Amino acid sequence: MARTLAISTSDGPTLTAASAASMLPTNLLTTIAAGYWQVGRAWKIEMFGRISCAVTTPGTFRVNVRMGAVTVFDSLALPLNVVAQTNVPWGMEITLICRSAGSGTSATIMGLGKCRSTAFLNVPAVATGPWSGAIMVPYNTAPAVGTGFDSTIANAFDMQFTQTVATGSMTLHNITIEEL
Repeated sequence: MARTLAISTSDGPTLTAASAASMLPTNLLTTIAAGYWQVGRAWKIEMFGRISCAVTTPGTFRVNVRMGAVTVFDSLALPLNVVAQTNVPWGMEITLICRSAGSGTSATIMGLGKCRSTAFLNVPAVATGPWSGAIMVPYNTAPAVGTGFDSTIANAFDMQFTQTVATGSMTLHNITIEEL
């Protein structure tokens, strides 16, 4: 049975800069206790928000999950639509499973998920259909474990968003994190 670990009670910041920045609302900035990650421990992260991108330079949408300064899951850069999108919804689901635990860079997490929005390249606007809009993440590559981290120490949990150009914006409205 899943156990809810965190639920957002407010929006995250509206991000417009091209550099990576925390997308989480302040109530979800937390520290994961030393020894928490054990082989087989799994999380399901579900989130949604709004995104905008410009027609001339849409850029990309990229989300990563971090334990401390280490990226343990990276969606990779999803190309945004060449048709301007303004405040359209996006949604992402990620399942993370601890594959190994330990000190140094021994701990690893494998993640796989999907992301949906009309803001992604080659997805028609809802009015013009047909609309599928689901993209598997990590994007355009085989799933693999993330960068190794130290699970024997406390790690700050964060999720960061990067858009390659500063011509759009993204806001996280809701996120839930469950331990499976």
